[in-house]
Amino acid sequence: MCEANAYVYRDGNEEIYLESVDMLVPEGDKIFMRNLFGEQKTFVGRVREISLLRHKILLEETT
Repeated sequence: MCEANAYVYRDGNEEIYLESVDMLVPEGDKIFMRNLFGEQKTFVGRVREISLLRHKILLEETT
């Protein structure tokens, strides 16, 4: 499987945002995501890090 879990980085901690993400589309200052179960979310911020080996997407809110 090629999906990853998305986390939000806040105050030095990582909080789960969306599990099993299979599609991520940056749209300006927003990031559209959809997971294997059809759940969709739009995050306002940026991608801080992507680890393909750990199947992890780390997001960061912009101020």
